[in-house]
Amino acid sequence: MRDCVYFDNAATTKIKSAVLEAMMPYLTEEYGNPSSIYSLGARAHSAIDEARDQVARAIGAKGREVFFTGGGTEADNWAIKGVALGNRKKGNHIISTAIEHHAVLHTLDYLEKQGFEVTYLPVDEYGRISPEDVKNAIKDTTILITVMFANNEIGVIEPIGEIGAIAKEKGIAFHTDAVQALGHMPIDVNTLNIDLMSLSAHKIHGPKGVGALYVRQGLRMENFLHGGAQEQKRRSGTENVAGIVGFGKAIQLATADIAGHTGKIAAMRDRLIDEIYSRIPYCRLNGPRDGRVCNNVNFSFQYIEGEALLLMLNMKGVAASSGSACTSGSLDPSHVLLAIGLPHEIAHGSLRLSLSDYTTQEDIDYVLEVLPPIVARLRAMSPLYEEIERGVKYV
Repeated sequence: MRDCVYFDNAATTKIKSAVLEAMMPYLTEEYGNPSSIYSLGARAHSAIDEARDQVARAIGAKGREVFFTGGGTEADNWAIKGVALGNRKKGNHIISTAIEHHAVLHTLDYLEKQGFEVTYLPVDEYGRISPEDVKNAIKDTTILITVMFANNEIGVIEPIGEIGAIAKEKGIAFHTDAVQALGHMPIDVNTLNIDLMSLSAHKIHGPKGVGALYVRQGLRMENFLHGGAQEQKRRSGTENVAGIVGFGKAIQLATADIAGHTGKIAAMRDRLIDEIYSRIPYCRLNGPRDGRVCNNVNFSFQYIEGEALLLMLNMKGVAASSGSACTSGSLDPSHVLLAIGLPHEIAHGSLRLSLSDYTTQEDIDYVLEVLPPIVARLRAMSPLYEEIERGVKYV
């Protein structure tokens, strides 16, 4: 058994040595407060400015349009609450989808309790939203459309460019949670007509606890944190200088060769999908075969329970998940899998394997070695599966 074969990179990634190296001075000798006017503080401020420019260049934005946050969840909260509260005199209607991350869904639930109206659009069997549905859902009171770029559970890539064009034509602010898309595909906020975009460092081999929100210049929204003049007086609190520097380096590395990265990771992803299909009966790939983020594999295995599968994989040294890490403590089936039409019993038997730059062919080989016998062992404990094997038909 290997110590740890890591396949949960959609939850978090290993920090790259070059990122840690860039951060270290700001955890040791360069400890100045960036709001201070003396040299030690000024150097910290300059480091933040450089990281801001690195993030901006990676997404086609201007430096002054990038605001650092405590992570993707804060960025989602700020984008949605900020636009809603800043434009409530214009309207109170928001359009989103049924498969958003809980950082978006719980924020929208909060706003509904404050009197806002939210339309949750359905998705097809692969998790895709229809741009036509977005257009048809728009009202005179619509002030925000928020649709994730790539789904964190099943990897489906949404038609962000088409939705952005609709939002621009109607004069409605458009936000996308791009936490799972960043580093895995080219992103240009201008080409895609994105007005607000949430990002996170720890999904791209950067540090935890730091993210960013892109806000198109001139967009009306309220501040999320109050108390100081940091982040152009938009987001108060002494900056996490080391984390921000790490984010800048991580995004620089992640976007330096998008084509090379996606080609390598997608080849391993496709091999994993093909081999699972060929080795394990009664399984289903969740999300589309094409049009999914390069590092995501999500299967449902009939006649087994996902938590038992994860525990047995862990005993073999494989770290994986059944969906979002933010809801791993929940006994409820994934809202994403239910939204694409899976019944509860099949949704409960899901497995997400997510890859990264550190994933190797040997890692793929090992998972393919241990996964089929684990599934077979769990199915051997299922009376229903025993009847299926004996040819009993269920209507």
